[in-house]
Amino acid sequence: MGESFVVDNSVVMSWCFKDETNHFADTVLDRLSEATAFVPSIWPLEVVNVLLVAERRKRLSEADSVRFITLLSQLPIIVEQGRPEKIMIDLLGLARAHNLSSYDASYLDLCMRKGLPIATLDTRLIEAAKKADIPMLLSGGVPK
Repeated sequence: MGESFVVDNSVVMSWCFKDETNHFADTVLDRLSEATAFVPSIWPLEVVNVLLVAERRKRLSEADSVRFITLLSQLPIIVEQGRPEKIMIDLLGLARAHNLSSYDASYLDLCMRKGLPIATLDTRLIEAAKKADIPMLLSGGVPK
């Protein structure tokens, strides 16, 4: 069984759009055949928001959105819950320290709490992870 990791929404949503597919995201998806991915509690809201925006811009139909959510539900992705008051204080500090949004800081926080590498396409999150000594899940599927 492969090592677990944290996956952010930039990777997950690239699976939804044909024009955003890339080798790294495909490798991460393939890795889910043998590993479990973790996401912060904000993740379902992020997914739904991207789908709604895509529907409004006519990139996806309502059926496409439902189909994608159904496919996501079949993947070994665990939404990690935490104590809100502790998470809020931690997120505030992380977001300040790394100049991130609270959403991006939630992925960084989850990596730190779980001791897991991150799979992301987000440049700011990549830089913050490097500064925080969080391993990156590389395109070869090996954390570094």
